[in-house]
Amino acid sequence: MKRRVFLALTGVGIVAACARSGHQRLTPGTTLIILRHGDRSGPDLNATGRARAKALVGAMEGVGVDAIYAPSVQRNLDTAQPLATDRDLPINRLPANGMAARLINEAAGKTVVWIGNKGNLREIWDALGAGGEPPLNYGDLFIVTSDRLAGLHIDRRHHGPAV
Repeated sequence: MKRRVFLALTGVGIVAACARSGHQRLTPGTTLIILRHGDRSGPDLNATGRARAKALVGAMEGVGVDAIYAPSVQRNLDTAQPLATDRDLPINRLPANGMAARLINEAAGKTVVWIGNKGNLREIWDALGAGGEPPLNYGDLFIVTSDRLAGLHIDRRHHGPAV
């Protein structure tokens, strides 16, 4: 009986892995919190974007964060700064493009926040094979976790002022 349960669970794991072949596997126990930078007018955050960046701190209340990542784009850094200050964490910078695999690897077993742009949010989403749309709207806050069989669970939230 134990052997059948083991074989069944192994089979489920293989099926889950095959279903996402070609994609970057999120290590079990990993949480990626991904969101787009705050609202902007031109290249910089506007008043709503600055308010949304401050609201991120409250939205993350009770959620442990091991690291914060963002590209070296000022609006991303400005969005990350209130959370980084609140958590006394540095903002780790990764390239704006071609960074999905590196972020997923560095996040292994941790809870990390990525504050990105439309292109790199889609890149992460595609790398994970998450399906559906990534968090492209201002205020989208998606919490992606991986269970012990590498299945993805996505908690879609919203933070900051309604526009």
